[in-house]
Amino acid sequence: MRHRRGGARGGSVNRAHGDSWLSKAVNSVFAFVRLAEFEILFVLFFIVAFLIFKDLTSRPEYNDIFVKKPGKDGFWPYS
Repeated sequence: MRHRRGGARGGSVNRAHGDSWLSKAVNSVFAFVRLAEFEILFVLFFIVAFLIFKDLTSRPEYNDIFVKKPGKDGFWPYS
């Protein structure tokens, strides 16, 4: 069995030399996702939290506690 000795360039560079441009692009995207996994999850967490908060605060029941209702004397509807 012959072993290939790695030089200054890594074995992955030699292996990727014969790949198509689509394979190289997909491999580079996966490499980026592996590298930036924490940051991607961090941003996704804030996006999901923002969407949930936006949905909850856009409901009319949420805003009713801040608005004086017509026909009521007090500011708070349940006082």
